[in-house]
Amino acid sequence: MRKIVSHELLEMLNNAIARELQVSIQYMWQHVLWKGVKAFAVQDELKKIAIAEMKHAEAIAERLAYLGGTPTTKPAPIFVGQNLKEMIEQDRKDEENAISLYKQIIETAQRERDITTAELFRRILEEEESHHDFFTSLLEEI
Repeated sequence: MRKIVSHELLEMLNNAIARELQVSIQYMWQHVLWKGVKAFAVQDELKKIAIAEMKHAEAIAERLAYLGGTPTTKPAPIFVGQNLKEMIEQDRKDEENAISLYKQIIETAQRERDITTAELFRRILEEEESHHDFFTSLLEEI
């Protein structure tokens, strides 16, 4: 028997999947397209973060499917950027948006007594805060 959760929570989980798909593609393309000395220093980290984001999408999709929802296959709009500063500013903003959304999901899941979803998003939130810190640190160097 599947746990009954609100439509609101299912929708929030699909928004999280769309966001994770978006940034996994966005960061991977940035990893591929960056050139020059500054790119050399961060390309591997961008690739690692892109893969982590894809794993987040998978974990959230598995949870959503368990709860009876249908995971989206459409990413949120992707923004690669025209230059290094523009890319990193957008990446930082995307991580800030994720942090805000995931805190809302945790609150909603707790209110609905869905402890498993709340715990999943606590773990993901910790990684998103680390990604945010990485992008913020990069911006200080640009």
